[in-house]
Amino acid sequence: MTDWDLRPAAAADVEAVAELRAVVMRADLERLGRYDPYRVRQRLRDAFAPEHTWVVDVDGAFAGCVALRPAGDAHWLEHFYLAPCLQGGGIGTAVLRALLDRCDRDGVLVRLNVLRGSAARRLYERHGFTVGTEDAVDVFMVREPRAAVGGG
Repeated sequence: MTDWDLRPAAAADVEAVAELRAVVMRADLERLGRYDPYRVRQRLRDAFAPEHTWVVDVDGAFAGCVALRPAGDAHWLEHFYLAPCLQGGGIGTAVLRALLDRCDRDGVLVRLNVLRGSAARRLYERHGFTVGTEDAVDVFMVREPRAAVGGG
């Protein structure tokens, strides 16, 4: 697997993240009849919260992002995008595992939504997410915290 690192996002990362979102989500949004090149970027800009977002750097260069936003009884896993050329190589799994390990240690429930028919759903299911509800566009999933393995 390629070397990767997570760094805290900065406000200046918003345009790179918005562009990556447009690239990564295009096929699924087109399949659902919902792709709009302006809206896909603007929705990210409107929701971008650098204080809850990390940038995925691969070999020192921007390659993706992920957000973990606290809200009520859970954290929302959001804006999890990885450059298409890096998908399927284990980086996404490793990033997700690192975030879920943190949530497990803290005993935090994790929620997310994924587009219907998205291949990302299989990744989430492999990591213990189950379907809560779904509508014509989104599948809302949840993952209970797992007990820490080992002991102290």
